[in-house]
Amino acid sequence: MCRSCGGLVGAGETQCSACGAPSSNQPTTADTRRQVDQETRKFARAILKRPHKFTIIFLIANLFVFLLMWESNKFASTAFWPGFDEPVLEAYGAKLNYLVNAPNYQWWRLIAPMFLHVNVIHLMVNMYSLMVLGPFVEKLYGSAKFVAFWVLTGIASLIASYLTVRPQFATNPLARFIFKAEDLPSAGASGALFGLVGVLFIFGIKFRHELPEGFKRAFGTGMLPIIFLNLFIGFVLRGFIDNAAHLGGLLSGAVLALGVDFERPGVRRTITTAWRTLQVLSLSIVVVGFYKVARNFNRPVPRPVRAVRSGNSLVFLNYYNVMTRLQEKAEAVIHNNDSSEVAAIADSARQAPAPDERSAELKEKGVVILTRLAEAAAAMPSPSPNHEAVSPALLDQTLITEYKEWKKEYNEWLKDAAISYKPF
Repeated sequence: MCRSCGGLVGAGETQCSACGAPSSNQPTTADTRRQVDQETRKFARAILKRPHKFTIIFLIANLFVFLLMWESNKFASTAFWPGFDEPVLEAYGAKLNYLVNAPNYQWWRLIAPMFLHVNVIHLMVNMYSLMVLGPFVEKLYGSAKFVAFWVLTGIASLIASYLTVRPQFATNPLARFIFKAEDLPSAGASGALFGLVGVLFIFGIKFRHELPEGFKRAFGTGMLPIIFLNLFIGFVLRGFIDNAAHLGGLLSGAVLALGVDFERPGVRRTITTAWRTLQVLSLSIVVVGFYKVARNFNRPVPRPVRAVRSGNSLVFLNYYNVMTRLQEKAEAVIHNNDSSEVAAIADSARQAPAPDERSAELKEKGVVILTRLAEAAAAMPSPSPNHEAVSPALLDQTLITEYKEWKKEYNEWLKDAAISYKPF
């Protein structure tokens, strides 16, 4: 704890990141005291002494809902890992597109998930992030604006997640960073937390000319390492992390912060009727959302289309997964000279049923191209001692062109097939 401004000081840090004062375990000499940025200290003291009650309220609300979910899951140890059963997530309002869509119209699933978490690790990571980011935003902007930021960016993140369940677009690793091939339960406060990151990013840039040095370093461009690190983690764990929700929260938070002023130190804190109204409206939306969750809690949840379709939709899903693996392996052969498991993937593709005649033709053609690519890569010179892969330029360019044309044909078929077979 910083003795000067009251901010948190990490273990081993020699000075407070907010005000620049030396940490309590460092000797305080006249020289070090003179080095402290007095303007930063004054600014930090005025900001950090403000209350942050709604940060605590939201944290308690998340913990309370998690305990309710755990009780509904009969306090099973799976709450630690891998997480709650899907029926429990569905009952508490997790986002599922097929339940938001007609004929169910369960719109509250675009609100409630910002207070739900899949397992203990998920909860702890997000609540720690809330305790780090929430107080800064609430103290800088006031409780009314903080509540509006949290709820509006949380909803925006869930809308982004809803809009990106598009199997026809999830055709390669880069596309799957945003687009999702399956309509799986989505929950978590991370979208709203990314919204707070967006707010602090714009805050540091928008008000950089009037901020003391310590706050300039902490916010604005100082948030970029956090943003890039989380996006990198999201790319590595795509399929497990809802990156569209994170980006939706981040962008919506940044947009909201562009038009909002913060409460400066030394200026009498006032709240306009508009912001107070927006705060009450935001909280009301959350309350109504959970009221709808409670009203529908014991009602049977309609099974997703993917579970009740027994014909070509399931065949399509299996075919899509197999063809995705085939394309990933072809890309690995071309760019990394990685021919491992080619035979197994080719056999798996041959055995997978095709939903129609055109898809069967594309499958056979894809298997042939993958096999020929692997054979061409195997005929290339061995990798150099520094383990550099064979350059794609050394492969038969005719084969690579043929693969690209086949991939284009497959994607054109996939766009129509995803609508025709309606797997979600």
